[in-house]
Amino acid sequence: MKHFLRRCIFYARNYEGGMTVKKLLAFGLSLLLLLSLVGCGATKSGATGATSTATGEKKAIKIGIVQIVEHPALDAARQGFLETLKENGYEEGKNLTVDYQNAQGDQSVLQSIAQKFSSAKLDLVLAIATPSAQAMASASKDIPILITAVTDPVEAKLVNSMDKPGKNVTGTTDMNPLKEQFALMKQLVPSVKKVGVIYNAGEVNSQVQVAMAKKVAADLGLTIVEATVTTSADVLQASQSLVGKVDTIYVPTDNMVVSAAQSVVQVANKNKIPIISGESSVVDKGALATIGINYKKLGKQTGEMALRVFKGEKPQDMPIESQKEFDTVLNKATITLLGLTVPDDVLKKATFAK
Repeated sequence: MKHFLRRCIFYARNYEGGMTVKKLLAFGLSLLLLLSLVGCGATKSGATGATSTATGEKKAIKIGIVQIVEHPALDAARQGFLETLKENGYEEGKNLTVDYQNAQGDQSVLQSIAQKFSSAKLDLVLAIATPSAQAMASASKDIPILITAVTDPVEAKLVNSMDKPGKNVTGTTDMNPLKEQFALMKQLVPSVKKVGVIYNAGEVNSQVQVAMAKKVAADLGLTIVEATVTTSADVLQASQSLVGKVDTIYVPTDNMVVSAAQSVVQVANKNKIPIISGESSVVDKGALATIGINYKKLGKQTGEMALRVFKGEKPQDMPIESQKEFDTVLNKATITLLGLTVPDDVLKKATFAK
């Protein structure tokens, strides 16, 4: 400013038209005030996550991520979510702060995390899996909450409807294509009559899937044999209880069971019982096959919804989204172990486990 005023004085003294120093100084100060006001208006951001028109930089965002338990599918959803944010200019350590908390299957820890997030000044919370979403939705009615890996948000009482959530919650569902999964089971194991299902009876996500499995199985002339667990430590015993009673085992996207999937695989493969799973991480561990959700893609889809929230959209007006395309995944080693022949039409569309 000092240099600007000196320049004004110089021009005033040398300007032959006769403008006085006083008038020119007044003109200069007025011009500086105007430029200052224009500059302030150009850089002010009008909504969370909006860009500055002066610099093009994203406004700093602070989010929380709460996950019920650690297992590959849920981890992949989180990774996909953060990748989408990074691809769109939100990067940890720069303009994105992420508070990631994992309850490790402990409900009391989950409640504490939800309470912590509800009192923090967060722009958004990502809740991964049904228990996490329920805890977070109970703890806060104001913070925008995005959910993912939730099978039935309506049944879980997270939203009023799939099309009109009506609350501060929206996101993506991982509802499984159970008809296609059981059809695959029949293709790979034509002699199947009885199907064992291992699940946590206390999880809404699993209750919904088992009810659907019973209906699909009945339509195909199959019988469901249930084996329930209350902790991940029960999964081995539940698997053993099905030996000699079933022809195949179906593992839904049950967080507790999937986190201990190696126990199911150990028992099933030892006794040559094929496993059809709700998602591919269990196939990676030794299950026979799945037609299921790609959780990384689901997380990326949820990340796209987060970008819309950052721009001012309200969760209550954003419909729950689902994945339209599913992955067919087979395990070569398990096919060989079980001595099965895979139909050509299945092989053509399948990929193989890692």
